[in-house]
Amino acid sequence: MTPSALSPRSTALMTDHYELTMLQAALRDGTAERTCSFEAFTRRLPDGRRYGVVAGIGRLVDAIAQFRFGDAELERLRGVLDEPTLDYLAGYRFDGDIDAYPEGELFFPGSPILTVRGTFAAAGILETLVLSILNYDCAVASAAARMVSAAEGRPLIEMGGRRTHEESAVAAARAAYLAGFTATSNLEAGRRHGIPTGGTAAHSFTLLHDTEAAAFRAQVDALGVGTTLLVDTYDITQGIATAIEVAGTGLGAVRIDSGDLGVLTRSARRQLDSLGATATKIVLSGDLDEYAIAALRAEPVDTYGVGTSVVTGSGAPTASMVYKLVEVDGRPVAKRSENKRSYGGRKAALRRYKSTGTALEEVVYLADGEPPAAEEFDRHLPRPLLRGGVPVDGLPTLEESRRALADGLVSLPWAGLKLSRGEPAIPTLNLIP
Repeated sequence: MTPSALSPRSTALMTDHYELTMLQAALRDGTAERTCSFEAFTRRLPDGRRYGVVAGIGRLVDAIAQFRFGDAELERLRGVLDEPTLDYLAGYRFDGDIDAYPEGELFFPGSPILTVRGTFAAAGILETLVLSILNYDCAVASAAARMVSAAEGRPLIEMGGRRTHEESAVAAARAAYLAGFTATSNLEAGRRHGIPTGGTAAHSFTLLHDTEAAAFRAQVDALGVGTTLLVDTYDITQGIATAIEVAGTGLGAVRIDSGDLGVLTRSARRQLDSLGATATKIVLSGDLDEYAIAALRAEPVDTYGVGTSVVTGSGAPTASMVYKLVEVDGRPVAKRSENKRSYGGRKAALRRYKSTGTALEEVVYLADGEPPAAEEFDRHLPRPLLRGGVPVDGLPTLEESRRALADGLVSLPWAGLKLSRGEPAIPTLNLIP
């Protein structure tokens, strides 16, 4: 019997080899117990992007809880690490503190999205886990949010599960839903995260039957007239006519998956109306991204189905997050490499707003230093996530984070929602000396 997909499994080996060889060396020379602060941030947004969306925080909390070295994990490492290191790992539990921007928050270059405090041993080995989750989820959510803005209130269905790794598909569905997508085609995402799921039939179902009418009749008999019929397997005009002939004017929707979508949508709407199916909706899919959705804004589209572009971050499959050591025993430390400069010291951040609610700037400052002079509409961004390795009470739910992001996008200046290249939606004021 295979274990349930929902039962906890160790995430401890979802890491780079060098995380544990560094640990071994630090344990040997006594530096493993030094108190450290690490930060996750990005130095720049992907080319053409004006904001990023924080996603994956909830998944990260669960993954850290499962970061345990059981017998199987330790046996895999035997011969790679020495016995003192294996003994340490056998008892490993992250017991430090984490502060983070909440899921659904916007971020910009230099935003201290996640701060991990603990011993070098406890905090250092989380690097790969943190980055693998945040880089992917933030990339998907950031792309999905642009698509939601482009759709201007029309529903979007995430349907990219066949275009990525099976576990990435579940993560992508969650991130897209956080960003405002209405539903996903991925049933595992529905099970794990409570996301609404949807889907009806593919071209293969039509091809299975001797005629298009027979396929439509079978689908309607099974799913009811509220179903969505895929009308472009052969000829779209004939497909729509057959769909209404079989299902009647109460048909829920037709889906078009190929061709010149703008032209076809207008033609489909005219044909449906002429047949009396004025309430039948039109669903579009087929290599859509935020630019295609924006180009179709004036067309009579009711719902978009998005696959490849959303699960691949629409050309930016990573958020370029890094995880850097910024403090050792209270002393700021920083990498000074050319083009990869970091700023030492544990940081905090706030966002300033106009009285109207429009965001003005993000201010980054040393958490233990003099905070900037408070202004009336400031909002502090990092919040406690874990204390002593335990999640704090009252962490936002996925639905709450979804609403927070919708509010955050409304707060951006209009230029910040453009799909064209440009500067970040708001500037970052860095007060780190």
